Amino acid sequence: MRASLETADIAIVALYFVLVMCIGFFAMWKYNRSTVSGYFLAGRSMTWVAIGASLFVSNIGSEHFIGLAGSGAASGFAVGAWEFNALMLLQLLGWVFVPVYIRSGVYTMPEYLSKRFGGHRIQIYFAALSLILYIFTKLSVDLYSGALFIQESLGWNLYLSVILLIGMTALLTVTGGLVAVIYTDTLQALLMIIGALTLMIISITEVGGFEEVKRRYMLASPNITSILLTYNISNTNSCNVDPKPDALKMLREPTDEDIPWPGFLLGQTPASVWYWCADQVIVQRVLAAKNIAHAKGSTLMAGFLKLLPMFIIVVPGMISRILFADDIACINPEHCFQVCGSRAGCSNIAYPRLVMKLVPVGLRGLMMAVMIAALMSDLDSIFNSASTIFTLDVYKLIRKSATSRELMIVGRVFVAFMVVISIAWVPIIVEMQGGQMYLYIQEVADYLTPPVAALFLMGIFWKRCNEQGAFYGGMAGFVLGAIRLILAFIYRAPECNQPDTRPSFIKNVHYMYVATALFWITGIVTFVVSLLTPPPTKEQVRTTTFWALKNRNVKENTAKGELYKVQEKSILKCNENANHIIPNGKSEENIKNIKPEDINLLVTCRDDSNPVISVSHSEVETPVDCYSNGQAALMGEKKHEEETDDGDRHLKFIDWFCGFKSKNMNKRAVREIEEETVCLQMLEETPKVKLLLNTGLVCVCSLGIFMFVYFSL
Repeated sequence: MRASLETADIAIVALYFVLVMCIGFFAMWKYNRSTVSGYFLAGRSMTWVAIGASLFVSNIGSEHFIGLAGSGAASGFAVGAWEFNALMLLQLLGWVFVPVYIRSGVYTMPEYLSKRFGGHRIQIYFAALSLILYIFTKLSVDLYSGALFIQESLGWNLYLSVILLIGMTALLTVTGGLVAVIYTDTLQALLMIIGALTLMIISITEVGGFEEVKRRYMLASPNITSILLTYNISNTNSCNVDPKPDALKMLREPTDEDIPWPGFLLGQTPASVWYWCADQVIVQRVLAAKNIAHAKGSTLMAGFLKLLPMFIIVVPGMISRILFADDIACINPEHCFQVCGSRAGCSNIAYPRLVMKLVPVGLRGLMMAVMIAALMSDLDSIFNSASTIFTLDVYKLIRKSATSRELMIVGRVFVAFMVVISIAWVPIIVEMQGGQMYLYIQEVADYLTPPVAALFLMGIFWKRCNEQGAFYGGMAGFVLGAIRLILAFIYRAPECNQPDTRPSFIKNVHYMYVATALFWITGIVTFVVSLLTPPPTKEQVRTTTFWALKNRNVKENTAKGELYKVQEKSILKCNENANHIIPNGKSEENIKNIKPEDINLLVTCRDDSNPVISVSHSEVETPVDCYSNGQAALMGEKKHEEETDDGDRHLKFIDWFCGFKSKNMNKRAVREIEEETVCLQMLEETPKVKLLLNTGLVCVCSLGIFMFVYFSL
């Protein structure tokens, strides 16, 4: 019997929605969303606390509450390995990938690939792949799991609930941009942790403690006799009713069907490198940090928070099986369909069933708000990040002359387009079998993302890697992965009481081993082709590799010196008595005495009420054209009066006669040098801060290793 919402529950859910929308409109009112960087990167003004919370809640969506808890109910501790693996990969993001991204000065991951390798082939390939994964895997999983919770716990109309949630999430994203997303994520992280911890305490108390959870889980088998008497089942056969013998171990034997340890370490980890270090949803949040110290602090915070899902999601899922074994561990497809509407299994209802049976009235509304928070946080993250990729990596290539206003409109329209696609996808989700779909989505990522992870790793760590090698290596991995994915879709796993007639290379080769092969094949092809073709240019590797970070102090001084030289060259003089005038209105003496703190990112205005805005460019030029992520402008730059055609010709003649470059070329050179200077400043850390961050790095990685060992012995 399904529980219904009481007045107190409705009040709590309504209060939650009011708070979320207020935060979104506050972000819309207070922060600058009229620029590309303001909308897509939150003006690079976020602190480590807000970003760390956003990283956590963007990952822990409704599919985690449904999927992680369901996998915990079905197979024990194994699924927690993804969480502890993420804990350490987040630090790889903070200490290796993000410094390179900042040094490169990029908005999006496809933009980084284009800057690193040149051309647009890899950029377009990665952008298209990311959008496909966002729309047809992440959105489908979120919508299915969120709808499943609503249907199981409240009995609301499925389509109406999904449309309402998508609509509110899209409204939040469109109005506030990334600022609204990060601030609402902070609220939702707090709400999610409080609610999930509350349920964990209630459920563990119900069964008598953590040790009792482990003991009773191994005994949590359904009562077949009672089920046959209760349900009208024609098929009396049963299968997979007992917990697996190694359910209390995390990393398992090489032939295990859940998590074979060689496949997880060598195959699943590269796929996770893509998600945590090169996926726009995650990286975009860290790029919104004020500087590298806040970026690293956010990954440390998110890493510590990733210790929680094992205890607040997986363990409650196991407890749900203990308490409701006859439903969660259904005995055959016919019984499963009667219990939860899916012939594949009913483990996915473990968490909502626990909520509706154990949580008292009032607190149930809080848990409902937690689930809505998880769903909305994941959806708004996907909406914002997919909009960023489409706007800056696809639309900008089609319309190179697009204005900043046009890009903002296109970004918002694309969110609306994704809403329509998401709603149209709902009937397909409902018709697909729940358990099979969730596992299938995990396979999709492992078949398509390891080649991308290989390209990013080789691009960052190997200077000799070039565009030809990366393209053909990526294509080789993609084609092989796509073929394996199609075969997996054609040869679906049979129901538990049916013989498995699939080919042996489909049936006996775990998808993690396939991911391992794809990763190394991509790397080998990239390596060979890169050596057989010309090396990349110096400009392509100057700021886009890990090794570019080593000599940044020397380069910073060089960049400052070059800045002054370029400014001096722009002085229009033909003799010693000429007036020294700088084109942007500053005197030569002022330019020489300018301090580093006088150079500000357009996307990082220190005074939000008075942002630095360049007005020396035509309306056609956009922040993407002139001020890519990390580019700077001198404070106080004044608008130049339009010059007559005759004056332009005279100035060009004087420039030519005196041997100077044109003013536009000088301005472009100044901007490039200013960009590099400010990017280098963002990478600076004081010794005390560096020591503190490195200490945190050692602590969080040690905890991750300890958890792996503890739950695998």
